Amino acid sequence: MAQLRPFHGLLPLPEKAADVSAVPYDVVNTAEAAALAAGNPLSFLHVSRPEIDLPEGIDLHDDRVYAQAKAAFEKLCKEAPLTLDKEEHLYVYQLEMNGRTQTGIIGAAAAEEYRSGIIKKHEKTRKDKEDDRTRHVMTLRSHTGPAFFTYRGISAINSLIEAECAKAPLFNFTARDGIRHTLWRLDAATSAKLAALFETSVPVFYIADGHHRSAAAARTAAECAPKNPAHTGKEDYNYFLAVAFPADQLAILPYNRVVKSLGGYTAATFMEALGKEFTVTPCADGTVDKPGKFKFYLEKKWYLAVPKFDVAALGVIGSLDVSYLQEKVLRPMLGIEDPRTSTGIDFIGGIRGTAELIRLVDSGKNAIAFSMPAVTVDQLMAIADAGEIMPPKSTWFEPKLRDGLVSHNF
Repeated sequence: MAQLRPFHGLLPLPEKAADVSAVPYDVVNTAEAAALAAGNPLSFLHVSRPEIDLPEGIDLHDDRVYAQAKAAFEKLCKEAPLTLDKEEHLYVYQLEMNGRTQTGIIGAAAAEEYRSGIIKKHEKTRKDKEDDRTRHVMTLRSHTGPAFFTYRGISAINSLIEAECAKAPLFNFTARDGIRHTLWRLDAATSAKLAALFETSVPVFYIADGHHRSAAAARTAAECAPKNPAHTGKEDYNYFLAVAFPADQLAILPYNRVVKSLGGYTAATFMEALGKEFTVTPCADGTVDKPGKFKFYLEKKWYLAVPKFDVAALGVIGSLDVSYLQEKVLRPMLGIEDPRTSTGIDFIGGIRGTAELIRLVDSGKNAIAFSMPAVTVDQLMAIADAGEIMPPKSTWFEPKLRDGLVSHNF
């Protein structure tokens, strides 16, 4: 059964929470991080993207980057300040975006459960990204960015959380992007009761977002254990920061694609070739309302493509719209052999809307854009249950969790 353990959280003062909190390190590039942190010395981006305070163009894996992260973290602990809770707690974390809320529990997940498969994954991780996160975590001796889990909701857990949300929160602020963040600290007794409910009622967690954080946490635990002659498996380094949300509260946005070249086709010959596998019709816009089809933007027009083949017969992975787009269109027609490494394709989070796809094609930098339907949470869990791996860039979750609100030291 899945563990979500109370821990000694490291938190900013309530009046400083809005200034400290920051978007995850992996949803912004260096320039975007620098712009967001500009004029705000308390922004957690100084810790999670420390290169913004170093000479421009520095290698992101340079020793100075990790040293700067440690210095920024120590400075933030003093100046925010960040204080360590004396007792072990769980925390309720609620996000509200466009009138929709999702409410989860922040706790310490077990690295061993990631290794054993109780914490289920649906994506491959890259070693270079694991290396970076592991080194960042080991340098700080803290998990500062939460992994994002989901689980099949349990009524007893829901009821307990609802009761806590009726109380006055510890933090409650609206970030610059309009997303409201609210956090409650559960007392020790309630934390223990809720942790017991998870361990007796929730068989598995599914990683929604945060595969590299989870993998890095497992590597951190494996690295720390041999250095401790008295290792028991209960030490803080065996656990990592996670937020678990019930699946029925989550929304997955599409992950769209833009491709730089038509791969030797003209617009006319591309349409002709595509028509062998898909029924293609003009349409008014790029919004895709449900799975089983996609749209594309070519020469200032939108088109709907509906498969002529039996999608269900392709299996749990092959039937994903992003899968058959890759296998029927991107690879054979446009030369995108491996979307993880190809320089001919870019991926655009659904939060940016279809207007961004139009802009990227009309600018001349790309030849075609593909607007995809969103993967469902049920599809994600079915794939993880089957032990399968989703194609890269299949899901985009919104709203994004914030770094810096609660950290887990070890």
